[in-house]
Parts: sequence; C-alpha cells; structure tokens
Amino acid sequence: MLLVRIFRGGCRGREAVKELWSRSVHSDRVRHQSTQVAMQDLAQEDSAKPEDAKPDESPKKNPVCSYNEWDPLEEVIVGRVEGACVPPFTVEVKANTYEKNWSFFVKNGGKPFPNDHMTKAVQEVEEFCNILKHEGVIVRRPEPVNWSEVYKTPWFESPGLYASMPRDILLVVGDEIIECPMAWRTRFFEYRAYRSLIKEYFQEGANWTTAPKPTMADELYDQEYPMRSVDDRHKLAAEGKFVTTEFEPCFDAADFMRAGRDIFAQRSQVTNFMGIEWMRRHLEPKGYNVHTISFKDPNPMHIDATFNIIGPGLVLSNPDRPCHQIDMFKKAGWTIVHPPTPEMPDGHPLWMSSKWLSMNVLMIDPKRVVCDSNEVATQKMFEKLGIQTIKVNLRHANSLGGGFHCWTCDVRRRGGLESYL
Repeated sequence: MLLVRIFRGGCRGREAVKELWSRSVHSDRVRHQSTQVAMQDLAQEDSAKPEDAKPDESPKKNPVCSYNEWDPLEEVIVGRVEGACVPPFTVEVKANTYEKNWSFFVKNGGKPFPNDHMTKAVQEVEEFCNILKHEGVIVRRPEPVNWSEVYKTPWFESPGLYASMPRDILLVVGDEIIECPMAWRTRFFEYRAYRSLIKEYFQEGANWTTAPKPTMADELYDQEYPMRSVDDRHKLAAEGKFVTTEFEPCFDAADFMRAGRDIFAQRSQVTNFMGIEWMRRHLEPKGYNVHTISFKDPNPMHIDATFNIIGPGLVLSNPDRPCHQIDMFKKAGWTIVHPPTPEMPDGHPLWMSSKWLSMNVLMIDPKRVVCDSNEVATQKMFEKLGIQTIKVNLRHANSLGGGFHCWTCDVRRRGGLESYL
C-alpha cells in the first residue's frame, strides 16, 4: 500500500521510491559486511581454541574384549558367596559329585550352605577382590540374590544355586559376551544376577548373545544313569555316555578354553555335543576354530582344572586326566606342563569339585598368576616357569566348587586376536 501511494504522488513519489531503494541496498550491504565480520571473528575464536576443546572423535574403547586366558587383565567379574544354596540331589547333581558327599546333598538340598563356612568364604573372596584391585584390575560383582527361593517352569521346580562362578555362565570371545545355557536346573535363572552388568556392557558397545535356553525337561537327562563307583564312571565316560543327553543344546562356559582363534571344548556331564555344535556354528563364521578334545576323566565337568592354557603355547595338563589329543599340541610346539599333586588336606570339604583346583589359576598377565597360597609345590612350578605368583587363600570358597579361574570371568584383556596353534 505504501508503494501505491508513492506512485500516485507523481515526481515526489518517484523520488521517495529512489530514496527507499537506496536505503534498502545500503542496509543489505551493512548486513553482509556484518555477517562477514562475524564469521571472521568465529573463525579466529575456533583457531584460538586449544586442541583439547575439540570434540573427541577417537573411537571408544570396547568394555568387553578378551581373546585368551593370559593377556594383561584390565577388568574382571568376581562371583559372590552371599545367598548360595545347596542344590537338591537330582540326577545331574549326583553325576557331578562324589559319593562321599551324596548324603550332604540329600540332607541339605534347598538350604543355605553352613553359615560358619560361608562367613570365612565371604572374607576370602573380598580379600581376593582387594588383591586384584591392588594389581590394577577393575573388579565388578554380580547382584546379591536369595537363591533358596523356589521357582517353577512347565518342566520342573527347583531352588537356585549361587552366583559364585561367573566362568560357568559367561563366555567372552573378543568383544562378545555369551550367556551360556547351563545344564543344572538350579542354575536356570542364574543369569538374573549378571543382567544389570551385561546390559551396561551392551550399552557401552559390547556384543551380547544369549544361547538357546534349554527347557531342562526330563528328556535332557538319563534318569537311569549308572554311577556306583569311579570305575563305572571311567567306563561310561570312555564309551561317551553322560548324564546329559542330546535332547537340546546345553553347555557351561567353563567347558571352553580360549587361545586366540582356537577354542577348545570338551563333552562333559554339563556340555553336550549339540551345545558344542551350536558354539561352532556361532563362532566359526567370525574366524574362530572350535576343537573338541577329551580326557581320561571319570567325571568330566569344566575343563579348567584339567587343561588350563596359561600362555601362548603353554598349558597346564592334569597328569591324572591326560588329554587324548595331546599330540596336536606337541606338534604345534606347545610346552606341556604337568602340575604337582595338590596339597589340600583330605578332610577339607569339597562338595562339588576335586583337589585339582590347585591348577585352576588366574593369569593377570603372561608373567603374573594368582594361585593358592597353600599350594607351595604349585608356586615353585610357576617360579621355574619365570612367572611371579600372587598368593591368595580361597580355601573355604573352593568348597563351593571352584578356584580362581572359576570364581572370575575376564571381561577385558589388553591384546589382539592371534593364532597360536
């Protein structure tokens, strides 16, 4: 409307238009010059910023990364004693325990372990955590759970066991953490204690896989599995007969031993061939080789007190349970070390394991190992190998069925993927 009135004003109107146009052009020039000055000022401010003020574009360190059992340890999960519950005397528990302890399970199944013993075990594990921290390792713990609470599925009813042995349920392969489908019914819901930790690792960039959860229906177990004596067990194991069937995949992480691109697994009372095959199909496309090996073992359950790889081409091999495929390692130039006889007294309660927990050690790095402060002969063995021993007492905690390797799951070790075989 303003322009219309101006044009109607004749010459004076035309003069007014020229004046408005001139003002507009001048204003645009001023704005352009101001913009240029402002951009120059911003450029000068950016150039004046220190380097550390720039956004961090470096890739974040993956919270989960471990390829073997010996690279420098940075972060580890250590299990809990609290809330542990004696497992009921079911067929799978019977097949994995010694006859002298069967009455203990019959009497105490579903109840807490003896309080005095557990109090000492708690103190030992806490001291173990403190020592790891002193060695520069980040220590994480599962959540406390009351494992005496009974749960029911469509196939069975059971109390829980514990969250003492993270090595049994969690397997770290590279940047992936795998929840394993364990075979004991008391361990069906054990993952609950670790879920918050695993979710945290996942949110920070780790890969998270949960293997197929078994139903643990009656068909998974040989309900008539005969095991009257050690000789019976030797014979059955030699024939490839175990309490777990091939009804569905099941495996404990502790039946797998990592050495870079090569991962060694055993068929045991808790790990079946279907479970090993699931792992093979899952890992081989990623560049890993899964080897099945076996031992002269009347009661195979978990590989790390039988065949514990402690360095590149260096393995502790149980002299009482020789490996049937040992020539494969000898041909590759590996050093086979036979640990000395364990020194644990006969009277010490080991409800779910053997004295050979003496070789169930945790490597901090290739030159440092956590081992039992009571096992003097084992300490001397490591000294001869040029490995410094970090002595820790875990005797009462051993009674729950595991040594230092069992009580831990290494989340992150400093090192890359290599081939050692």
